[in-house]
Amino acid sequence: MAQPKAGAFQGVRALSHLGIAVKSIESTLGFFEGVLGLSCEHVEEVSSQKVRAAFLPLGATRLELLEPTAPESPIARFLEKRGEGLHHIAFEVEDAGAALEGAKAQGVRLVDASPRPGARGCLVGFLHPASCHGVLVEFVEEP
Repeated sequence: MAQPKAGAFQGVRALSHLGIAVKSIESTLGFFEGVLGLSCEHVEEVSSQKVRAAFLPLGATRLELLEPTAPESPIARFLEKRGEGLHHIAFEVEDAGAALEGAKAQGVRLVDASPRPGARGCLVGFLHPASCHGVLVEFVEEP
């Protein structure tokens, strides 16, 4: 396995999931379950983010389908601006707070100054795409 470069944040353990913005989880599952043969293991609402999330395991990682539950949600704004598609890439870390601090110390612009509750009881924090070559990056601390 490739090792991080010297001076890089050392806390990334694995790829946690890929977040995909969708208009409707139900209509999207037809493709992911029917065509790709994946199974939805869990659906939950994250009311603080005004989103429903469906998780489809794929090997050691997951796909996370994100459906807005309100017009002002971040996912609704994303869909309005860009349409359905890849929203973010999430990396599992031991300590989301330390990961955010480490990124900030290296000059990375943060979306979240400290971790917040996410789906599946995780703590999460996001890095701004402007500092990550156009990719919204999420740090995920498993419960």
